[in-house]
Amino acid sequence: MKTVLVTGGAGYIGTHTMVELLAGGYDVVCLDNFSNSAPEAIKRVEKIAGKRVTTVIGDVRDREVMSRVFKRPIDGVIHFAALKAVGESVVRPVDYYENNVGGTLALLEAMHERKVQRLVFSSSATVYGVPEKLPLAEDAPVRPINPYGHTKAMVEQILRDWCAAGDEHAAISLRYFNPIGSHESGLIGEDPHDVPNNLFPFITQVAIGKLGKLTIWGNDWPTPDGTGVRDYLHVMDLARGHVAALERVVANGGYSAINLGTGQGVSVLQMVAAFENATSKKIPYVFGPRRSGDIAACWADASLARSLLGWEAKRSIEQACADGWRWQQQNPNGYRS
Repeated sequence: MKTVLVTGGAGYIGTHTMVELLAGGYDVVCLDNFSNSAPEAIKRVEKIAGKRVTTVIGDVRDREVMSRVFKRPIDGVIHFAALKAVGESVVRPVDYYENNVGGTLALLEAMHERKVQRLVFSSSATVYGVPEKLPLAEDAPVRPINPYGHTKAMVEQILRDWCAAGDEHAAISLRYFNPIGSHESGLIGEDPHDVPNNLFPFITQVAIGKLGKLTIWGNDWPTPDGTGVRDYLHVMDLARGHVAALERVVANGGYSAINLGTGQGVSVLQMVAAFENATSKKIPYVFGPRRSGDIAACWADASLARSLLGWEAKRSIEQACADGWRWQQQNPNGYRS
């Protein structure tokens, strides 16, 4: 495989994955409409990699745009393009189904026309909903509890059927848990446009002084310290997982869903302590009520990723904190700095 199309490549995980692809000798075509990202992010990727990214501005649902993308030879696709905020999906469910599910169908149609048959899909641990037991393995029931999770589960089913319909098709859905941190250079990182939905960028924005204090939603969860427990992995480990999955779909047909996580649960208070230890920055916080739709704990059984992809998380929580803090310090207003 030589040329990879990365949809939504200018986003948080997309940029880090493109760095890994370029380092691995792939040519990269990035498709992004910049609805939740910035062109500057692609320039930063090129600076890190010392290589050019072919960029197409447009929406994956636009047939004319997709026709233009696939005029060049594309050997495989990594599909990130999607709306991604759980809370927003509850308020705007139709937008999420139209964008996330409709966008994937449009992509598969364009791939079919050009006989592109290899796909890695950006799924999510939200497909599991409320865990029956931990750690979560891939054979756990798929029972999402919000529209965002439902869109990911629907696309997984579409890809399962797509692969069953043709022996030449191959797809992997990567169910990842909670990516944090940034590239060690500090040139690329997570850049939320509003108040962050996720814990880690909220912490870094408190540390830099953009936000006054961290609100921890619930201190009465059935966990060791009463705060929610999640599986946090370094975004560069996650990026490596996408490249490993791409290599597998080249060599093997069929469909797989694979967790990417560390296999370790970390509470909110433990994350705060790890950040403080890694950066010497004190994070003031207050407790708020539980948020609707949240769950107490969730972490991965990552053994399938080890056996099928030869992948495991290598970077520590402290390293992720240090790298993420470097990004925030160098880019206090994200790519708009």
